[in-house]
Amino acid sequence: MTEQLHYSDKALKGILRRAKSVAVVGVSPNETRPSYFVARYLKLKGYRVIPVNPGHAGKTLLGMTVRASLADIPPEDGEVHMVDIFRRSDQVEPIVDEALEHLSGRGLQTVWMQIGVQNDAAAAKAEAAGLKVVMNRCPKIEYQRLFGELRWGGFNTGVISSKL
Repeated sequence: MTEQLHYSDKALKGILRRAKSVAVVGVSPNETRPSYFVARYLKLKGYRVIPVNPGHAGKTLLGMTVRASLADIPPEDGEVHMVDIFRRSDQVEPIVDEALEHLSGRGLQTVWMQIGVQNDAAAAKAEAAGLKVVMNRCPKIEYQRLFGELRWGGFNTGVISSKL
């Protein structure tokens, strides 16, 4: 199992504050999938979300055209500050290579690997290029935790109920 890596709250908060656009690699149009839920949440929080999934390229998701790959994000889509990866750990390195090749010079600041995703070689490449790297974490969960949206019970559903 992937170990829980330590990142300071200050560092994570800084990453989430600086990023204004996120390419979500592996996002699903299925509303019950975690990747969709995270992308939708980030959009609701004001991030520009660029969906990336070769199986759904050309479709519209969350108001944006789904791109087949990071290389297919056209300049008119603007800067891409963060790449959030919903792929298996062994698939991360080529994604990071593609991000470094096609998104450097377009505002890229961070490579974020979702919960359960860790690739040390890919992280080393990204860090060598001057990027921040977060592994085995979820930006939605971290945003909620760091910006006061998680409540005493651990979550904020907005629903009050006395049912057990």
